[in-house]
Amino acid sequence: MTTAAGSAYAVRTSTPASLRELANYLELALDAGQAVVVMRYGTDERLVYIGNPGSSLDELSSSDALDAHLADEMLVLTEPGLNRITADGQVYRFTRTHRYIADRQAVIFAPA
Repeated sequence: MTTAAGSAYAVRTSTPASLRELANYLELALDAGQAVVVMRYGTDERLVYIGNPGSSLDELSSSDALDAHLADEMLVLTEPGLNRITADGQVYRFTRTHRYIADRQAVIFAPA
């Protein structure tokens, strides 16, 4: 499990913008009983959905655009499997997995 003590995030004194964004999406996913699905579209942005990653793309909630650098930093500061981060004083536990949805690779962040 990635923790503050074992990641690049540990040396920072404040919560990185990417982890604050991830925390916001995890809150939405938790409220809906779903997961955060991040998919690459082009080079400058990623699309973020809230929903069941086992569903088709049409069944996921409407998407938000996320700057690619924020999404890429989310991947650097987390790892596949169980993770724990602290964003602005709130602790979040989630699993990060990968799968294909509609023939596109997706990164799944599911509240644990």
